[in-house]
Amino acid sequence: MDYSTKISSQIQGLPRSGIRDFFELVIGRTDVISLGVGEPDKPTPWSIREAAIRSLERGQTSYTSNLGLESLRHAITGYVEQQFGMGYDAKKEVLVTVGVSEALDLAFRALLNPGDEVIFHEPCYVSYSPSIRMAYGVPVVVNTREENEFALMAEDLEKVITPRSRVLVLNFPTNPTGGIMPRDELERVAALAVKHDLIVITDEIYSELLYDDRVHHSIVTLPGMRERTILLHGFSKAFAMTGWRLGYACAPAPLIEAMMKVHQYCMLCAPIMSQMAGLEALKLGRSAFEDMRQSYEQRRNLIVRRLNEMGLHCFNPGGAFYVFPEIRSTGLSSKEFAIQLLEAKSVAVVPGTAFGQAGEGFVRCCYATAPDLIAKAMDLMEAFVNEVRNRNLEPVAVAPATSAR
Repeated sequence: MDYSTKISSQIQGLPRSGIRDFFELVIGRTDVISLGVGEPDKPTPWSIREAAIRSLERGQTSYTSNLGLESLRHAITGYVEQQFGMGYDAKKEVLVTVGVSEALDLAFRALLNPGDEVIFHEPCYVSYSPSIRMAYGVPVVVNTREENEFALMAEDLEKVITPRSRVLVLNFPTNPTGGIMPRDELERVAALAVKHDLIVITDEIYSELLYDDRVHHSIVTLPGMRERTILLHGFSKAFAMTGWRLGYACAPAPLIEAMMKVHQYCMLCAPIMSQMAGLEALKLGRSAFEDMRQSYEQRRNLIVRRLNEMGLHCFNPGGAFYVFPEIRSTGLSSKEFAIQLLEAKSVAVVPGTAFGQAGEGFVRCCYATAPDLIAKAMDLMEAFVNEVRNRNLEPVAVAPATSAR
C-alpha cells in the first residue's frame, strides 16, 4: 500500500522534532552524559507524589469537569495572582489541560482560520511552528539575537506584522536560550499587540526559575493586554512534574470556552490523579521549588564560566535551565558540533538548529543535571574543542607538482 496517499499532506510536511531526532542517536547508550533533555534531574517532591497516592487509595479515579477540578482551578487563580499579579475567575477563566503543549494546541485551534498568520520568536521551543501548521495557520518568524540576550525587539516584530497577522506567541524565560524580556521592551511589544489587534499567547512555564534577583514581567499585566492574552502555565518545570502532564490556561471567558470545546472532544479532562497532585503542589508553592531553583543558579554559574573559559562565548541567561553557547569559533555547524561531540566524548547537547534557523552557530545545554556530571561534561567538551581547533590549525598537505607531458 502506498501510505503517502493515505496520510494528510498537512502532517506529511511536518518535520520530526529536532530534539527527539537527535536523541535517537543516544538511545541505548549508557556511557553518555546528557545535557540535552529539558527536565529537572530530581523527582517530584514527595508530598506531591503522596497526594496522588492518597487519591488512588481513596478510589478517586473518575472523570472531572472538562474545565478541571474546581478546587484546583481556585488554587490556580490564587497562585497566578500571587505569581503574575493578575486575577481570574476560577469558574469561567481557567482551563486545566494535559500539559502546556495541549493548552497551546487548543489555543491555536480555537483561534485560527486557514491562512491566519501567527508570529513567534526564534530560537524557540520546537513545537510552535508545527502546532501552528497543524491548526492551518501560517508560521511567521522573528529572529532574536544574542546581543539582545535573545529578547524580542519590538522594532523587529513590527516589520513582520501584516493585515493577516492574528496571534503573537511569546515564551519568556525562553527555551532554549534562557532569555528574559526587559519590561520596557515588553511594553513596546504590548503596544504593538494593541495597535494591530493581536491575540497574545504567552507561555510562561519557566517563570519561577529566575536568577540574579531578576524579575519576570508577564505581558498580561500591561495596559490593554488582559482582554487579548492567553496565559499558559503548568507544573512540569518548577515542580519537577514533567511526566504528570498537567498544565493550564487563563484567559477571558469567551477564549476559555472556545478552547474547552476542543478540549472536551479530544481529551475530555486531565487525569484526576495528576490534578490532585497539582493541587498539593500549589499548596506548597515556592517551598516546593526554591531549593531546586537555587541549585540551578549555582549550576548555571558553573557551566557559563566553563564554557567561556574554553572559548565558547555564552551569555549569562536570566531564567529557565538552559545555556546557549556560540560554537562558530570551532568552524563546525551546530549539527556537526553536536554529533562529533557525542561520537568523540559521549556528551550530548542539542544543535541550535533544532530550535529554528536562528539557532545555527549555537548548541543548547541543559544544566538541570548533577553538578559533578556538568563538571565532567565540561572537561570533555573542552578537550573536544581543543582537539577541533588543533585539527583546524594542522597544515594542509600539498601534492607535489608533476611535469607536463
